[in-house]
Amino acid sequence: MPVLLVTCLSIFLISQGGPVRDRQTDTIKTSSGELQITAIGHGTLMFTYGGKVVHVDPVGREADYASLPKADLILVTHEHGDHLDPAAIEAIRTPNTVIVVSESSAGKVPGAIVMKNGDSRTVAGFPVEAVPAYNIVHKRDNGMPFHPKGQGNGYVITFGDKKVYVAGDTENIPEMKQLKGIDAAFLPMNLPYTMTPEMVADAAKAFKPKILYPYHYGDTDTAALVTLLKSEPAIEVRIRNLK
Repeated sequence: MPVLLVTCLSIFLISQGGPVRDRQTDTIKTSSGELQITAIGHGTLMFTYGGKVVHVDPVGREADYASLPKADLILVTHEHGDHLDPAAIEAIRTPNTVIVVSESSAGKVPGAIVMKNGDSRTVAGFPVEAVPAYNIVHKRDNGMPFHPKGQGNGYVITFGDKKVYVAGDTENIPEMKQLKGIDAAFLPMNLPYTMTPEMVADAAKAFKPKILYPYHYGDTDTAALVTLLKSEPAIEVRIRNLK
C-alpha cells in the first residue's frame, strides 16, 4: 500500500465567470505544518503553507482571482495564455509578492524573476528548482515542438520535508525521469500538447512520486492512467476535477 500523506480533503467553490465549480483541497502533513494543495483548473494550482500562499499559473478563466488569497509567491511555467495571464497575476499580487517566470515569459510580467532550466533559488522563503519542460514527440504541422526545449519550466517546490513537482507543459523527458524524492507530482496529460497516459505512466515509474496527480488533462481519459499504474502500489494516483 502507498504511504498516505494526506490527512483530510475539503471541497470549495470557485466562481469563474460562468458556472461555479467544485474544487478539492488536499492537506498533506509536513515536518513544519500542513500543506494545502488546491486544484483550481486546467494547469492552475494553489498551495497554502506556513501562512503563505503560492499560486501556480493563475489564469482568470479558471477562477475569479479577485476573490482568492493574495500571493506570497507566483510561479509561471511558460508564456502560453492558458498559463500566463497578466490580469490574474495583478489581481493577487501585492508589493511583497515574488513572481518567478520562465525564460520564454521574460518581460511579460513587470518585476518578475526569470529562472532558467536548472536554476535553483529560495524565493519567498521556499526552495524552488526550475526543471526543463519541453516536447520531443508532439509537434506542430511545421515540425516545431509545441513547447521547445529551454523555454518553459516545471518547478520543484520544497515545503518543509516534502517536495512537490509541478511539471508544466512537457513530455516524459530525461530530466523528469532523473528527479528524486518527489512526494507529490502534477503531470500534464492534454493531447496533443503534452503527454499520453502511457507517457505519464512511463515517467512516474521512473521517478516514483508518492502521489501522482494528472493535471492539464482536457478530454484525456484519466482512468487509463490508473489502469497503467495498477502494478505500482507505491504510487497513489489521485484524480481531481481540473476540467
